[in-house]
This record gives sequence, C-alpha cells and structure tokens, in this order.
Amino acid sequence: MSRRYKGGLLLIITFVIMWVTSAEVTQGVFEKYEQPFTVTYLGTSLLALYLPIAFLKDWLLKFLKSRTRESGASAETVDASCAGPDSPGQNNGKQSNIEMVNQEKLSVVDSTGDEVHLLEEGQASVSEAKDDDIVEQEEKMSSKQFLKVACTLAPMWFVCEYLTNAALARTSVASSTILLSTSGLFTLLIGAILGQDSISVVKVISVFISIAGVTMTALGKTSSTDQSHSNTTVTYPLLGNLLAILSAATDGLFAVLLRKYAGEEGERVDIQKLLGCIGLISLLALWWLVWPLTALDIEPKFAFPQSAAMGGVVLANCFVANFLCNYFWVLSVVWTTPLVASLGASLQIPVAMLEDILIHGRRFSLIYILGSVQVMLGFAIANLSDRFSPTSHMH
Repeated sequence: MSRRYKGGLLLIITFVIMWVTSAEVTQGVFEKYEQPFTVTYLGTSLLALYLPIAFLKDWLLKFLKSRTRESGASAETVDASCAGPDSPGQNNGKQSNIEMVNQEKLSVVDSTGDEVHLLEEGQASVSEAKDDDIVEQEEKMSSKQFLKVACTLAPMWFVCEYLTNAALARTSVASSTILLSTSGLFTLLIGAILGQDSISVVKVISVFISIAGVTMTALGKTSSTDQSHSNTTVTYPLLGNLLAILSAATDGLFAVLLRKYAGEEGERVDIQKLLGCIGLISLLALWWLVWPLTALDIEPKFAFPQSAAMGGVVLANCFVANFLCNYFWVLSVVWTTPLVASLGASLQIPVAMLEDILIHGRRFSLIYILGSVQVMLGFAIANLSDRFSPTSHMH
C-alpha cells in the first residue's frame, strides 16, 4: 500500500467527518432558509477560488526552481575561480589543456557515435532530464482537452450537489445519508460498463456487504431523548429519498469519469485547476437553472437570508462542505479508486450514529449497530480487492 493510497484513506475519513457535521448544519439552515439551489450555487462557485491558488502555486514552484538553478550556477563559478595560480591543479594546466584538446579531436573524428560516449557523464544526465520533461508534458492534458473535461464534469458536479441539498431539504439526515451511501453500487456498475474497472468477486462481495449494512440501518429502530432533534420537520420524504438515490447515481458516474480523465495517480490534470474551472463554469454558466426550477415549483422563489448571522452560517457551511470537504473527496478518488472512495463515503452511517449518540442522546437498535459494522466491513474488504482481483475476476 503506497503512501498516496494511505493518504487517500485518511482523506476519506476526514471527508466523512466533515460531511456528516455539515449535513447537520445544512438541514438546520434549511429549516429557516429553504433555498437548496442558492446553497448549491454558492458552494459550487466557491470552488473557483482554487484557480488563483493553483496559479500561485505554479508561480512559486517555478520561482524556487529558477533560484535553485541560479544558486547552482553561481556555486560552479565560485569553484572555478578558486583554482588560481597557486592551486595544485594549475601546475598541470598545460597537460590538462592538451588532454582536453585531444578529447575534442577524438570527439570530432568519432562524431558518428563515439562522441556521446566521451561526453557521457555530462550529456547523459541532461538528456535524461529532457526526456522526463517530455514524458511529463505528454502525460498532461492539452488546454483544449482540459477545457472539454471541465465542461463535461461541471454540470454533473452541480447536479449531484443540488440533488444532495434538495434531498436534505425534504427528508432527514439519516435517510439521505443511508441512500447516498448506495453510491458504491452505482460506481461498480458504471465503472464496469465504461470499461474503467473490472468486476471481481471480492469487489462484488464488498459492495453487497456494504449495501446489506445500509439496508439494516434503514430497518433499524432509533429513539432520541432530544425532542427538538426528533421533531425536525420533514416534507415530501418520498421525493427526498428519490433525489438522494439520483444523487448517489450521479456521484458514482462523476467518480468514474474523474478517475478516467485524471489518470491512475492524477498525473494528467491538476486537481486544483480542475475544481477551479468547475467552480468558474458553475458561476458563469449555470445560474439560469433557478428559473425553470422555480417555474416548475421544484425550487422556492429566491430570497436572501433573513439576517446577516444566517448569511454567515450559510457561507461558512458552504466553505466547509464544498470548498474543503469536496476537495478532500476528489483527491481520495484519484489517490485510491472510485469504488473505495464511494464505499468510504458509506462510513457516514457509523459516524453519524456516533454523532447522534454523543450530541443528541439518540439510542440505536442492535440491527442498526450491526448494519453500521457491516458498512465498515465492506469498506475494509474493498481495500483488499486489488490483492485478490487478479485471480478471481467475474466475466
């Protein structure tokens, strides 16, 4: 297991904790400010801030590299100047010059092939560095390809975020979390259909164990001593559940396509620039969607927050839930696999259970607890799938 993969697992855990916390805040916001589209538009547009961050990072790296080269060149100049008339090397200066002249003559005579051999130490490292730069440039997308990818993923990302927020506005956090956790199944199926992932016995087992755990938590009973929390108003639960399932499917499609375009280790794109372009496209090109949504009575009429305090809460929650949380999730998809990241998102269930126990005093049945354990077990098995997949593929 590489360091990058371990870092991806850590990002998944961080994402889950942040998402569950922000989901609680989001549903609390929707009790007083029921504007799923506005929250989605604001949160997604905040991703555009990654563009200046990415360009500033590139400028700093180029500046540091140029300073390193300059310091190296100046060090070589100082070493050459230190070889003065009294230096031991100066006594053999004529002999050294003769050897250099002879070497140059040999390189001229043998210029068809032996010249490279004579200057192997000096030129080989330079040619290798150039080859590495060429390979890196070939792996990176062109600007035109990058723009196409961003234009493809931006609407998909926006729809996924809107469906999640619309589900939270119409159903409980528990129900939406459980249904959003089915994204692992969609990721496995879509990855196989698009040829981005193979279906192995271990992967199928991990997905079904996770889905079984999700089902058990849905059937498990809960009770709460916090009446304000248990009496949270839930409108149109059936529609909310449907929106959560659609969000899970869109999430699975996005994860598979992201890994396809980014490459095995994210070497083809700069993730920060990609997210920045997604945010910029959403900001400039997707604002008009509020009109048909309002006309169809899917979205309430636009309104500003009732107070500055509520506006601050909305902005802060969007920053955490979108700008930070989603960045961690995208990196986890690239650093691990789409299936592992999707099943890792299912860890929201046990984390939400612990949060409800500690904060709201909620009690859970044995079936619910066992279901949460199965969700974690499915995630653990998914991380072992690569070790067994070469020997047990399903066709």
